[in-house]
Amino acid sequence: MTANRRFDILAMGNAIVDVISRETPAFLSSRGIQHGSMRLIAADEAEALYAAMGSGGEGLRQISGGSAANSVVGARLLGARTAFVGRVAADGLGTCFTDDIRAAGVHFATAPATTGNPTGRCLIVVTPDGERTMNTYLGACQELDANDLDAELVAASGILYLEGYLWDPAAPRAAMQAAIKVAREAGNKVAFTLSDVFCVNGHRGDFRDLLASHVDIMFGNENEVKSLYQTDDIDAAMAELASHACITVVTRSEKGAVVIGGGHRYEVGGEHVAQVVDTTGAGDLFAGGFMAALVEGRSLPDCARIGCISAAEVISHVGARPVADLPALVAAKLG
Repeated sequence: MTANRRFDILAMGNAIVDVISRETPAFLSSRGIQHGSMRLIAADEAEALYAAMGSGGEGLRQISGGSAANSVVGARLLGARTAFVGRVAADGLGTCFTDDIRAAGVHFATAPATTGNPTGRCLIVVTPDGERTMNTYLGACQELDANDLDAELVAASGILYLEGYLWDPAAPRAAMQAAIKVAREAGNKVAFTLSDVFCVNGHRGDFRDLLASHVDIMFGNENEVKSLYQTDDIDAAMAELASHACITVVTRSEKGAVVIGGGHRYEVGGEHVAQVVDTTGAGDLFAGGFMAALVEGRSLPDCARIGCISAAEVISHVGARPVADLPALVAAKLG
């Protein structure tokens, strides 16, 4: 699919360092944080929460994160040639992000910002039930702009993968729109993830336009897709999706995924997980696994299965990056 390109997948997204700790629900309630919530926080709260985390006795884990970044790391582990564009600051966490994503084999050459906000971070509290509560300070990553865009890199990448989380600020949105134009002119594919219901609610019109005219591959979960079409009927929402020519992928947690493409609808069951430890990154790794399989030329049902295998691996432990041998897991199940 992308044999003549330098990279198979280029992602643009939030460059965030995930800071993960295991805590009790009381840790959250004492700070007025809703268990299982996903929220944006200001710099002062980010500093205070960061200082308090680690009280569960296991300390902190710090690893480069962000939705699209997680996806291309997963795809790279499955053999795809991947790259990432995102902004960090010239600070300690920026160095952490850069060193970590490069160590994973992902090409990352976006210059760190020497002015503006510090590097973004997602402070993730994991409770004993496996649920994660995400407190995100976006910082420098939301200052990505067209000057960070390398048109030659976009043109040299078979799939341009964009995350909905980065659509809100004007400058990153303009950068992604410019990247779409370059990808289209180069004859490359464009993939997009809806990211979250709040992203859909804020940009429903834009996302529908993207799906109708610019996106070849779309990822979303059931709630995001229902929000996209403002219906409680998932079948009606999927009927809307089926009216578009692109490949649409709807994840359904433990029930697996539905893929619509080429005039066909495929339903793939989820993978068994003995114990759900941390759901962080499940959708990200599904997308990474799916795209890596697509690059290999696999069928759409197999792409979804590999996405489910990747997601199942990442929710079986703390953190949004795989720790097991993903190619071996795939080979054991699919060959």
